Amino acid sequence: MPGLTSESDDLAMVPVSSEPENHPAVIYPLHHGLKSPVHRLSISWARGNTLQVSVLGKPQLDTATDVDGGESGGGRVVEVKLSNSGDEVVDAARWRRIAYGSVTPFALLQSRKHSLSAMSLDNPPYKAQWWEHVIEYGKEINSLLSDRKSPPRSIIEDPKSVVNETAEPMCLKAAWELLEIFYVDKQSQSWIPERLLDWLADYDPLFSGTVPTIHSKLVDFQQELAGVQVVEEDPNYWEAIASALSVGWLGTVAKLLRLHGSYRFDQLASRETENGLVEAVAVLISKMPRMRPNLREENLSECYKTKPDFMKAWEKWRAQMTKLDCSSYWLQCDHQQTREGLKNLIQIMLGNPSVLSNATFNWMELFISHFLYVRPFTAGLESMYNLAQKCIQLKPVSSPHKLFGLVLGILGENTEVVLAECSRSFGPWMMAHAVELLTAGSTHAEILLHEEQSKLGGISIEELHKLVYAQVLSSHAFTWQIAPIYLTSCIKQGIGLLENLLYKQPVQHSQILLKSIEICRLYELDTISSNIMRIAGMHHWKHGRKGSGVFWLQQARDEFRLNRIAKQLFDFVGKSVSDEGFKQWEGLIELLGSEPRTAGGLEFLNKYRDFRRSLLQVHGDTPTDGAHNAAEALVSLMKNPSTPQRFWLPLLYDSLKLLNWQERPLLNVSQTQLLLNKLQELSMARLRPDFVEADLPSDSLSSVRLALATNLGRAILEE
Repeated sequence: MPGLTSESDDLAMVPVSSEPENHPAVIYPLHHGLKSPVHRLSISWARGNTLQVSVLGKPQLDTATDVDGGESGGGRVVEVKLSNSGDEVVDAARWRRIAYGSVTPFALLQSRKHSLSAMSLDNPPYKAQWWEHVIEYGKEINSLLSDRKSPPRSIIEDPKSVVNETAEPMCLKAAWELLEIFYVDKQSQSWIPERLLDWLADYDPLFSGTVPTIHSKLVDFQQELAGVQVVEEDPNYWEAIASALSVGWLGTVAKLLRLHGSYRFDQLASRETENGLVEAVAVLISKMPRMRPNLREENLSECYKTKPDFMKAWEKWRAQMTKLDCSSYWLQCDHQQTREGLKNLIQIMLGNPSVLSNATFNWMELFISHFLYVRPFTAGLESMYNLAQKCIQLKPVSSPHKLFGLVLGILGENTEVVLAECSRSFGPWMMAHAVELLTAGSTHAEILLHEEQSKLGGISIEELHKLVYAQVLSSHAFTWQIAPIYLTSCIKQGIGLLENLLYKQPVQHSQILLKSIEICRLYELDTISSNIMRIAGMHHWKHGRKGSGVFWLQQARDEFRLNRIAKQLFDFVGKSVSDEGFKQWEGLIELLGSEPRTAGGLEFLNKYRDFRRSLLQVHGDTPTDGAHNAAEALVSLMKNPSTPQRFWLPLLYDSLKLLNWQERPLLNVSQTQLLLNKLQELSMARLRPDFVEADLPSDSLSSVRLALATNLGRAILEE
């Protein structure tokens, strides 16, 4: 959690950061406006990447002045937008893009993992297929982290441009590529040193803020280059060339050598020998043998894919270098700085350890230079780790970059260190996604991460990291909907936490509610879906949104609560068909539809609505067939067991004009006897103490009984 600073009267927030101590922390002042001492703070996360801080003053019993007077016991609520911690600024929007972009590769890999059984993964054909899936997964995540666009390149290249302007490298991408190199890409195991050389060329600028680097040296020299008249007489010129050559940046070396004054047309005649030596060194640099399948664009040197061919070319190239070093042409070179600078470059290519140490600025650069010129045949992590330890002794750094610790953990085959560095420096996202790389490339890592830990409640370390990342996603309003992807990949506790996540989503927001239901459908959580819809229905009903409440309870098929709602509706529908209070509920009853899906009480209201409409259309001049249909609806409603007994008398009383129809009796004998029996049951029920009298005129019962008796007599005569 953030801490409080007490350097001034105002409060300030200091985000927790993994930066080295020599990096000043970003402080966010809180202008709360309270002049009295702060009594209490309340801190909570708001929507997005915003922290809400409530600053409360000490309550004053006898003082009622305002805040400006300095005596108020009130407070202020302020919001602080915190950016991501670390030595690189990554805004919240980009982090969300990374979070969303990594979902599809992760979900696809999990699907492929489940499609291959545990026994099949041990078989060579299936294992090779799994490797291909992991490689594809790693490449997709890597491309996701490379979404920054490089600055447009100029059509006309500046001859004095030493360092090309590229997009700012991302530390997270650098760490991901390290894991790909050592754990996933088995095809490049024989030229890992060359992969590391390319990696350093891409990410050496990252180290410039922590330790001295060759990249920062070249950037500084490029700024000075515009004011230098004779570059070969500037010591920084030869130092920059030596540094770039030591780590294999041969394209940069060639650019710098072409700036030498002996290449000028007005100097060729008088400096022919000097220019020849410069050109000879440049040609040898361009012919440097490299054991790798191919080169990057605009890079120099020659590639060899097999070790025998590389060894033969290496020995030949070294012999040419030694021959040039012993040439008599050096005695004919009158320019001392050129002679000493070129001799120094030759010593670098011959692998002179002291010269390499002077040309590099940190142990990582020295480590790469040894691969190029001293130990080109180094293979195996143990040999590489021993070489790294030696370079650390020669070039120690006071405040090492976080990537240095990750490199040492990988070279030392120490899975615990790798996990600790990834967790401390790159956070939950890295841990949740990098686990797939680690377990695919290291047997020890697979055992460690997949083994169930009793101290973790029986879950594995892999599942723990996925749960932690899912919790981070769940805490933000913009990312909670992708947390289920990671929770469902956790066998032990994922589904339980997913249920808690879905239950905690606010049901009053329709979009969030629909998203929760869709998640339940995708993962076949039918019970959870019904519960969520039931909660939504009760929430809407209690807050006056009756139609929405009934709709969601119907979707949940909650018969119990729908019947309870029906009983409540009965109190509002009205006791007479002419009651105007019924109109406000017609829309709600319309929502119920014509199907008796769940609750009998709601089914009655639907039928009552239809009967009421038909009854209102019956007038004195109505055809007998229309009135007969209304009478049939009355009988159907009275026969239906879902019709509450308390509505029998109001229904019959409202239907007096049907019972007293002048032209002919609308009810036959059996129908009339049914209604008389209902009336008799109602008379017996009135003797019970819990009977509720209808709000009707006192003579309503006798009027209905007389009308039924009259209709019965007319029906008997007609039959």
